[in-house]
Amino acid sequence: MDAKPFRGWLLVATMTASTSLYAEPFTPTVLGFDPPTEEGLLGDMLGLRPRLAQEGLNFNLGYLSQTASNFHGGADTRRKVAYIDQFAFTFVQDLETLTGISGAVLEGNIVNRNHNENLATQRLQDKSVPMTDLAQESWGGQSITRLGWLTLGRSFNEGQLFWRVGLMNKVQVFDQAIPCDFQILSLCGGKSAYSMTWNNWNVHTWGTSLEWKATPELAIKIALMEQNPQAASRGHAWSVSTQHSKGIILPVEAEWKTRVNQLPGIYTLGLSWTNAEQTHLARGVSQYWGASDPQGYAKTHNAYYLWAAANQQITQHRNDPLRGMSLSASVGLGDKRTLRLPLVSSVSARYRGPFDARPNDAVGVGVSYVKVGHWANKDQQQKQTITDLYGETGYWPIGSSAINAELFYRLQVTPWFQLQPSVQYWHNPGAISETPDAWVMGLKTSVTF
Repeated sequence: MDAKPFRGWLLVATMTASTSLYAEPFTPTVLGFDPPTEEGLLGDMLGLRPRLAQEGLNFNLGYLSQTASNFHGGADTRRKVAYIDQFAFTFVQDLETLTGISGAVLEGNIVNRNHNENLATQRLQDKSVPMTDLAQESWGGQSITRLGWLTLGRSFNEGQLFWRVGLMNKVQVFDQAIPCDFQILSLCGGKSAYSMTWNNWNVHTWGTSLEWKATPELAIKIALMEQNPQAASRGHAWSVSTQHSKGIILPVEAEWKTRVNQLPGIYTLGLSWTNAEQTHLARGVSQYWGASDPQGYAKTHNAYYLWAAANQQITQHRNDPLRGMSLSASVGLGDKRTLRLPLVSSVSARYRGPFDARPNDAVGVGVSYVKVGHWANKDQQQKQTITDLYGETGYWPIGSSAINAELFYRLQVTPWFQLQPSVQYWHNPGAISETPDAWVMGLKTSVTF
């Protein structure tokens, strides 16, 4: 699996508490999206923050680290402590304050990533197969500072329509029903990134989107975005060029925010289509004769991907709307011809405020399931056949399915500091049944400035 679309999946709840930053003030719930921090580590920054707010500039600055250590099983049983961290700056500038243009905003995101330690590929799964999952979802493959998005937007018709254009990222609009609070990637947020055609969090491409509030509960979203397989590369970190673009992505999503038994829930259903050329996994054996010829790869166009998610609060602790349990589920379905993992799914449960003495703590448990497709395994078989035929050294194992699980407890140490230890269980790491199951200890910290 190409890891590029996964480079940068972190949705810090205090930074993206609503799916659209232009929208109405965030309503606190127990769906995994915490209320905005009243006061960060730096307070009002000697009066700077309120002065900027008066000029229409609101921003969040956060730090996150993720540590993972294997203590049993996996493809490589040598102990390793893998560590990554990042700083993220997200802002919204109300342009009406500066220009008088009603409903206009400027949205931006900059992320600084450090370290490049990936426990999943370095210890948990066999190095002969593409990456299937991550023990540290925010791993980005490199230490880098990059622009996540910079867009202009404007609302129309008393807020029923919102139009956005510029250097976009999908998380500004799509697949935001489930938060990214787990450290395992397949449990973090929705599943649309598994389409392998666009990127999450801190990678930008050109695009434009339109959101329509058909009713107070139902929103319809559509976009036209650049499909650029080099978008996650270092050379594209601050680029405004469309060099290396291969086509377009056309995503459509319906988002329904409702209440069941007076408790909030979010439900989404989305579909994306791209005309960009993609490699067909059913490649002919003849291509392997003699020197490898890229032109020998079968190609396909018109790839689709379907995703769905549900996140529903089911209990409320006494009369406190910020305490209780929520359940979530998500699934992604893609083209078996082009994707190694055409099926990805997960279920999870969260409880905010498990103890009266710790009303802002949270506990979560989740399980994910991924399935390797038929054509991906056929491709592996073809590679092994040619490797054996030429007497070369190579191991191309057949994939099956994988189940990963995680249990975490998030300790709200201060209003601006969270500490989240976790335990992960990996069944069939890399979706290879011959690889021993693995246990991992995780630790995530986050600071809001």
